Formats: sequence, C-alpha cells, structure tokens
Amino acid sequence: MPYSPRPAALTDAPAITDLLNKVDEIEIGRAETDLHTVEADLKRPGIDLERDSWLVEDDGLLVAYGLLWDESGGERIGIDQYILPEHQRPAALMLETMEARALEKARENGAGRAVVHLHLNVAPTLDTALLRARDWRVVRRYHVLSRPVDPAQDLPPEVPAGVRVRDCAAEADRLRVHELYQASFADHFGFQPRAYDMWLHDMDAEGLDWSLMWIVSTDELGDAGFLLARDDREAMGWIRAVGVLPAARGRGLGGFLLRHAFAAFAARGRDTVGLGVDTENATGAPRLYDRNGMAVHYAVDTWETVVS
Repeated sequence: MPYSPRPAALTDAPAITDLLNKVDEIEIGRAETDLHTVEADLKRPGIDLERDSWLVEDDGLLVAYGLLWDESGGERIGIDQYILPEHQRPAALMLETMEARALEKARENGAGRAVVHLHLNVAPTLDTALLRARDWRVVRRYHVLSRPVDPAQDLPPEVPAGVRVRDCAAEADRLRVHELYQASFADHFGFQPRAYDMWLHDMDAEGLDWSLMWIVSTDELGDAGFLLARDDREAMGWIRAVGVLPAARGRGLGGFLLRHAFAAFAARGRDTVGLGVDTENATGAPRLYDRNGMAVHYAVDTWETVVS
C-alpha cells in the first residue's frame, strides 16, 4: 500500500506514546516511555511541526514517527525515528525526507552541510541496513544503567568533612546549577552550550521537582558539582545528569551525590533508579557508576551522517 506521511500535532502525543512503548517492548522488554516526555519533545523550541515531524499510519494504526530539531543553530541536527518492524518501507522514505529537511535547516543556519545524529537501541526495530545504505555510521555508544534501591539499605550517606549539599528550590540555585552543568559538560561528546531558558526546556523543567536537584560544595572550592534527578517516570527514578567541575574531580563528590540520590529515591518508595552514560566518557563516570552498583539495562548507539 502507499504510505502518506503527515505532520504530527500535540494531540497525537498519546498515539505516539503508544507506538514508542510498542518499540520499547520489542527492544528492551517493557514499556518505558511516558506521555509527558513525548509532549515535551513535540513542544521543543524552534520546531515547526508542519515541517519537522512525520507520522505514518496503516489502517488507522500509527506505525512510524519521526521528529527533527536543531541541535546547534549551525550544522548539527538531531532526529528521532521510531518504526514497527514490519513497516520498513516508510522508514526508508522518512529517512530520505528527514535528511533533506536537515540540510535545509542547516543551510537556514548558514552552514554548508548538515551533520545529522540519530539515537537507536543497539538492536532496533529500524533495519540498520537502511542507514548503512545511506552512509550512516555509528559514532558513539551509550548505556542506560539501573540499580535497585531499598530504604533499609540506601540510607542518606554521611556528609564528608568540609562538604555541604543543598537542593535547588531557590531560583538563584537553579541558575547556579545551570552554570555548573555548562562548565562540567563542556568537553563531553556532542555537548551544545545552552542559554538558561533553552536549558530549562531541554530539562522539561515544567515537570521538575527542584528538591531532587542538588549542588555540592567544598570549603576549598565552593560550588563544585551537581546532580539533577526527576521522579516523574513511571518505570524508575531517573538521574538526568551528574557533573563535577574538573578541578574537583577525584574527591569522591560524584559518588556522594549518587548515594544521596539513591537514598532520596528509596525514601520516596522507588525500587529502581536509572541514568544514561557515554561509554567513552573520559571523566571516569562509567567506573563511578559501576562502583556504586549500577548495571547495564540496555545500550543505545549514536548514528551519524553528513548531508551536503
């Protein structure tokens, strides 16, 4: 049958969530996509849903979804693509369309080419032969880690001498954690600087509980690191980011923040906590998470192509 993609609207978010959870069940064994996450993606600043989103239906059933956004204001463009495995033909058509739109978007930014990134499970429902045939390649791998927590075992850690920790309930501390985030991740693969307002949107700040965001400081260095967490995912408590300034690394602050978060989630009745990490992270983060009891839940590859 002919496939005729149409743009997405915010009202399509429940159907998109259902599709993504079907993909989750195939790729990782259970549904882990929440409606508010899909809604936040559709409301990303700068997205024109008429030009930057695609839905494909088969007899009224949503079988494919694509979304494109501007990562950098330059050549870096991000896309998502989700497909039920028996519908690879629209996937190929959507890839071609999204690549063309990515180049158009990059040229609108004044760039001569588009460097396009797509994150996929290592065993995706999308046939990766379609990507390789279009000169896509894997450039990075990420692990989603998880750890069980128990209120009887995961008690608040003792605060080291000369160290203090505070939450980000005050607006001044939210601004400060943004500064720490930008400084801590500046050298990480794929990092794009974000102004405060854009960063808040990237964090889906409307749904954040700022009491689950902490800044750690030391007598010697002042504010030295942070942990951002959220408790609105159905599947597990989620640690969005842990960062320590380069000058403060190697002092145990990251591990302290992790244990602090584990205790907070356990006290809230959560039984599992998760986070994502770049397997090639040069700061030692994978080893830190391993030492603190986190194990691989599933893996995600970053695919890249250059369109000019």
